[in-house]
Amino acid sequence: MLKTLERYQKCNYGAPEPNVSAREALELSTQQEYLKLKGRYESLQRTQRNLLGEDLGPLSSKDLESLERQLDMSLKQIRSTRTQYMLDQLNDLQHKEHMLTAANKSLKERLMEGYQINSLQLNLSAEDVGFARQQAQPQGDGFFHPLECEPTLQMGYQPDSTITVVTAGPSMTAYMPGWLP
Repeated sequence: MLKTLERYQKCNYGAPEPNVSAREALELSTQQEYLKLKGRYESLQRTQRNLLGEDLGPLSSKDLESLERQLDMSLKQIRSTRTQYMLDQLNDLQHKEHMLTAANKSLKERLMEGYQINSLQLNLSAEDVGFARQQAQPQGDGFFHPLECEPTLQMGYQPDSTITVVTAGPSMTAYMPGWLP
């Protein structure tokens, strides 16, 4: 592990001094890297505050112009990304619309074919029934016989003179007239 760190330090910071041990060299390079990262972190924080409109007082006019260009470029990128996203959504929705339209058309065709088949079957069965009736009527002694009575349905109270009501108790005159015969 130490050899790997030494090689990393040699590549990044040059060869260590000969009289310094490997451990001390590692500590020095780690400290230098820490200071470099700390400076970068502070710079990024300052830039973020500037982008949010804070701490603009110490900036020069060139810095402000650079900040303005950076904000404009960021806005353009955001708008183009949003526009591309919306165009992709529109394209997907149009594709779905075409698929649904095609499915709807095929369903309508299947429905119309079903209606045509059903109407042909109904017409054929009606002709068959009509043909069977024409044959059955002249024969008279076939399977079907016409009814010789008129079918009527009578509902409600119909007074019948053969029915007599026998009541026990008080006389009939105590009740309301017209309710009992």
